[in-house]
Amino acid sequence: MRAAEISKAIITPVYEDAEAASRLFWELSVSVGSDLYIVAVDDGSLNEPLSPCSITAAGLRGVVIRLKRNVGHQQAIAVGIDYAAAHLPSATCIVMDCDGEDLPSTIPDILGPLRSEMVDVVVAQRKNRVETRKFKVFYAVYKLLFKLMTGRAISFGNFMALKPAAVKRLSAMHELGIHVAGCVLISRLRVGFRPTDRGPRYAGRSKMNFSGLVLHGFRAFMVFAEHVLVRVGIACAGVAALSILGILSSVALKFMGMATPGWASTVFGLLLLVLSQTGIITLMTLMLTGISKANNVLKNNYLELIEEIAGSEGHAAAAE
Repeated sequence: MRAAEISKAIITPVYEDAEAASRLFWELSVSVGSDLYIVAVDDGSLNEPLSPCSITAAGLRGVVIRLKRNVGHQQAIAVGIDYAAAHLPSATCIVMDCDGEDLPSTIPDILGPLRSEMVDVVVAQRKNRVETRKFKVFYAVYKLLFKLMTGRAISFGNFMALKPAAVKRLSAMHELGIHVAGCVLISRLRVGFRPTDRGPRYAGRSKMNFSGLVLHGFRAFMVFAEHVLVRVGIACAGVAALSILGILSSVALKFMGMATPGWASTVFGLLLLVLSQTGIITLMTLMLTGISKANNVLKNNYLELIEEIAGSEGHAAAAE
């Protein structure tokens, strides 16, 4: 299959989940059709490495990109997007997890808004979540904190459809391997939203525990590091201004004889300490903002992470 003939590609990370991935390929073949091209990124699996035979058995074509080590599902998705940008230049790409929670039957609905010239990427929003109360509370606090610190709302994950131009744009961004959804937000691509149901997991248990989810959530802040640092600096400057006002007020009350003995000196000392600390934090924030801006360099070559690219027909190449 030539690259120019591939119109739709599925990008999915797989880590020790070959059984679920095989089920996904069957579901994709039934729900979407056999004209899909699979880009499965095996994220350094040792116990259950994914074989390209799983793709062939489902009546599909594609590649299994085996990574040299486990890099995490966000970086694995970034490798898949980089591969698609380089080898599938005209393909609309659908990014989804392989565990079954992203339903293949919803793909046609997600692809629909891409027909509009005003939409570059369509993201799936969960209509329902079957989660513990602990997770729901954390997620609500996280979204509020993210909005407060970045000025942006985040309400979607990895399940999305991308036009070819959007694939190329994201592949050029170093933030992609940090947090895919955050990268979409900061890319300034025109985003469309589609509510979707969450499906049951095909097999096994999730490799992501609560600590991993917390780490994944806060990696989104790294994508917006400059925005966060600037807002922290503004908040510190505001606290410093209030501290100066409090110091001047305490001195004025002291000279007016309206302060009790020891009160003015105590307040003065405490506010002076707060002022000095906020001043240091503000200076550090400005320095970190400059460092963050200076480190906005081109991303590393994704080929450095790849051990092997195995095609569904047994050769070590794809989309020739």
